[in-house]
Amino acid sequence: FQDATVISHLMALLSRSRYTQEYICQIFSHCCKGPDHQTILFNHGAVQNIAHLLVSTSYKVRMQALKCFSVLAFENPQVSMTLVNVSVDGELLPQIFVKMLQRDKPIEMQLTSAKCLTSMCRAGAIRTDDSCIVLKTLPCLVRMCSKERLLEERVEGAETLAYLIETDVELQRIASITDHLIVMLADYFKYPSSVSAITDIKRLDHDLKHAHELRQAAFKLYASLGANDEDIRKKIIETENMMDRIVNGLSESSIKVRLAAVRCLHSLSRSVQQLRTSFQDHAVWKPLMKVLQNAPNEILVVASSTLCNLLLEFSPSKEPILESGAIELLCSLTQSENLALRVNGIWALMNMAFQAEQKIKSDILRGLSTEQLFQLLSDSDVNVLMKTLGLLRNLLSTRPHIDHIMSTHGKQIMQAVTLILEGEHNIEVKEQTLCILANIADGTTAKELIMTNDDILQKIKYYMSHSNAKLQLAAMFCISNLIWNEEEGSQERQDKLRDMGIVDILHKLSQSSDPNLCDKAKTALQQYLA
Repeated sequence: FQDATVISHLMALLSRSRYTQEYICQIFSHCCKGPDHQTILFNHGAVQNIAHLLVSTSYKVRMQALKCFSVLAFENPQVSMTLVNVSVDGELLPQIFVKMLQRDKPIEMQLTSAKCLTSMCRAGAIRTDDSCIVLKTLPCLVRMCSKERLLEERVEGAETLAYLIETDVELQRIASITDHLIVMLADYFKYPSSVSAITDIKRLDHDLKHAHELRQAAFKLYASLGANDEDIRKKIIETENMMDRIVNGLSESSIKVRLAAVRCLHSLSRSVQQLRTSFQDHAVWKPLMKVLQNAPNEILVVASSTLCNLLLEFSPSKEPILESGAIELLCSLTQSENLALRVNGIWALMNMAFQAEQKIKSDILRGLSTEQLFQLLSDSDVNVLMKTLGLLRNLLSTRPHIDHIMSTHGKQIMQAVTLILEGEHNIEVKEQTLCILANIADGTTAKELIMTNDDILQKIKYYMSHSNAKLQLAAMFCISNLIWNEEEGSQERQDKLRDMGIVDILHKLSQSSDPNLCDKAKTALQQYLA
């Protein structure tokens, strides 16, 4: 790839003999590493020059050409989209690949053509409900996972299948009920087996070498299978010793196995039911917290996503996680250069603060520091901003907490709110910010921070007449909380807001065609009449 003439020279040599065909395809597939190389080969006409070799009389040539396509198409939409429309002797490539999948073909041919069709499917070149995927590719890959196959084939079969079904619920469901796949995968954890240890040193060596690859492949496939469907997750968790296997996987020496185990755990942690039961019984949070201590980013991202789920309010793991120093850990994630880690750090804190007791909320604010909070609120990524606002909203809930936090951090929080309402932000961000103001307006002493801030009051007034109904509603919540009758000082607040022209806007809104706005305005006006 250093010298462009090499590739055109090799392409020209392709037609010399079946040996040049076989070896040049082999050279291409061995040297092609990553998208840049794929593009160079593609631009040199690799697809057109190699396609006709798929129908060569020589098995070796057919096989090497097929391997070349599987390498060219891997995670490459451009190549995959082209392959769909290429035909050889009047037959389209997908049809040729399907023929190569048949059971009477050698295993390596079946596996490699399944990889080609998988890449084309993931690139959107073939639909996920196409019969060549549902009836041919998927069952072929499940067959590759069976005990009859060599360990290498089982690894490749499971990894390819995990990739094929990763984002499609229907394929996940079909795979989960094909040939008892979920139970079949449990066997991947049984190497090296005790029998092989006694009988055959060479076999033991082979098993040992593949044992971690097998575990990694099984974890990956379980993660894909359980990505969306509650029943499938339940089946996976009920497979023999599954939770123990995952917990062991989290502390394996091989980083690839650790990553796959965390992915599997993350997939299963999307289930409310499992968070309350299996995750609790196996104290999964302990090894997870350990993984988070000094892992590479790749693992950190998935592990922190899993932690987000374990910190949801209905998860019994929430308490022990807090006691094990999670706040500090998550606050440090929010300072990461890596965007996904910043999002997960703040997201987990947001989940942690939901319906939490005051001490936890204070610890979070102390751990984050005001500077870091402002840093996050001015983050260029809207996801970070939304989660930070979500955290603030959760911190500022229930009256005593609102008053307490506003008495210590009121000035900074009001500054932050002003900053965002003045900035160029989307509707969702502004809505979240107005909801935070509505929460502050619900405090007993915190209200005053809004009432004495004319700038903020003018902004609330502005959003009451905004063109977007969501923002109007959020602004009305602020007003309602400020004028509520039963509370001390409501009369003065009502008068001040009337002088600002708020009542006139409420009258206008009570005629609104939007039923929500209309109701809310009428309710607010009643406070003035009471």
